[in-house]
Amino acid sequence: MKKNLSKPILVTGATGYVGGRLVPKLLEKGYTVRAASRSLEKLKSRSWVNNPNVEIVVLNVFDKDSLVKATLGCSVAYYLVHSMNALNKDFAHSDRIAAKNMASVAEAAGLERIIYLGGLGEEGNNLSKHLKSRIEVAEILKLGKVPTTILRAAMIIGSGSASFEILRYLVDRLPIMITPKWVHVKNQPIAIRNVLNYLIGCLENEATKGKSFDIGGPDILTYKELMETYAEEAGLGKRLIVPVPVFTPKLSSYWIHLITPIPSYIAMPLADGLRNPVVCRENKIKELIPQKLLTCREAIKIAIENTEKLKIESSWTDTGIIEHPELNIEGDEKWAGGTVYKDKREVTVNATPEEIWKPIIKIGGENGYYYGNWLWKIRGLLDIIFGGTGLKRGRKDPGNLRVGDILDFWRVVEVAPNKRLLLFAEMKLPGKAFLEFDINKINDISCKLTQTATFFPNGIEGILYWYLIKPLHNLVFNGMIKGIKKSIE
Repeated sequence: MKKNLSKPILVTGATGYVGGRLVPKLLEKGYTVRAASRSLEKLKSRSWVNNPNVEIVVLNVFDKDSLVKATLGCSVAYYLVHSMNALNKDFAHSDRIAAKNMASVAEAAGLERIIYLGGLGEEGNNLSKHLKSRIEVAEILKLGKVPTTILRAAMIIGSGSASFEILRYLVDRLPIMITPKWVHVKNQPIAIRNVLNYLIGCLENEATKGKSFDIGGPDILTYKELMETYAEEAGLGKRLIVPVPVFTPKLSSYWIHLITPIPSYIAMPLADGLRNPVVCRENKIKELIPQKLLTCREAIKIAIENTEKLKIESSWTDTGIIEHPELNIEGDEKWAGGTVYKDKREVTVNATPEEIWKPIIKIGGENGYYYGNWLWKIRGLLDIIFGGTGLKRGRKDPGNLRVGDILDFWRVVEVAPNKRLLLFAEMKLPGKAFLEFDINKINDISCKLTQTATFFPNGIEGILYWYLIKPLHNLVFNGMIKGIKKSIE
């Protein structure tokens, strides 16, 4: 089929796991891409942002005006949006609203088609909330007047995918695993590169328009067999896997949250979905879009290699909300949450901005925090106990950071090399917290380094928390800025 290169292709969720890999693939093929995300800063930090064939646009699928602006003039839209996040109590309800908005706006904007990546699963009372929501979104899009191509996938194997990270951490860390009965459930995983090929193939093949396809790799395995395959490819010893009938999906999600970096709000719906068999019912797409489908073993091997080489193009951690301190300043009474607390410390460092930046950009992860790392580990453990992520997520790249990246229990908000680093705390807190590093040049041989912790308390609980932990802040934050200075000089 001849490519339509005259109009841009809209990719919603362009900074997410799949969208972040789809955009550069489309650009490689000569398409003009309109990359859409909630965060302009995240979009600007992507390696493909300066490509002459890419447009970036802020998109909130719950705001029809922003949807209209994003879709106007496009020929096709990839719908890669999901509302599963820490702040959303009912992701299924949110996904329902977002899908209805997309269906109505797509018609008004004159889109030729929508391509949606959903989930496998047989409809019925026993289907998990997560998989039921994926099917519901597909049905809503299909009811719209714009033809929708639906791809239904099971577990996606690739470096950085949530499903692969759960598998990796469980098998890496546990030589003996007490598991739920779902380890004997059949599933048909697919490699991320095969998913991308199908997504682009649907764009280029008119025969896929308005149709639904199941996509999967060549293997149908149990989760137990997947774990054993991973252990073999990772060079680990044989894992003892003991299924027990009393292990509920809820308990499974807590176990996943404890052992892996995957937070409970993601772990719970994913663990719940593991009890449902997810196997392709038909294979029509293999004839329309032929490609070499990687086996589970091949996909796992590539994912392990890319993880070890830090070649992670996108990650499940990329899908997070960016907070900013300026957006949290409120005019309420102090007791109601309008208070802003700051812990500000400054030192003069006999070094250039470039020399000071080197240790700052490497903060966290394996490198630690330049002082009292055991105290940070205790804080991370407490965070896990209260349902947070702790320090388990680490960082994707030990030497570089970009906007939206995860850094232990922080998320990167701003990165201005040799000038400023701003982090937002994603730990469990009675308020919102930020950590900021600013470098200001004094003369050719010295600079002023300013380290600021900012806290926006939620009500009286947040105010009490600040004052209770203030003595510890005096110790940790004072030690950290001195430790940074010492590492430079």
